[in-house]
Amino acid sequence: MSVRFSEDVVPLTDLKVNPGRVVKHTTQARRPVLLTSRGRAVAVVQSVTDYEAAEEERVFMRAVVTGLADLEAGREVSLTEAKKRLGLK
Repeated sequence: MSVRFSEDVVPLTDLKVNPGRVVKHTTQARRPVLLTSRGRAVAVVQSVTDYEAAEEERVFMRAVVTGLADLEAGREVSLTEAKKRLGLK
């Protein structure tokens, strides 16, 4: 997902005038909108669906990195041991 500067950069004053249009754009375009004030980026508006999907992906990737670090550090257990610790058969 990349920002299209011709469509996705909105001055803060435009958000104040027509917030519904900005929100509608985020859901239809499936891209975030970059809000600016005096030509500088100040915030990002994103649909809830896209935010939740991105957050789930970040959590998953953090878990993968943690797991890989555990493997490299020798912090691993066998499947039998994991089941035993979890109380599974």
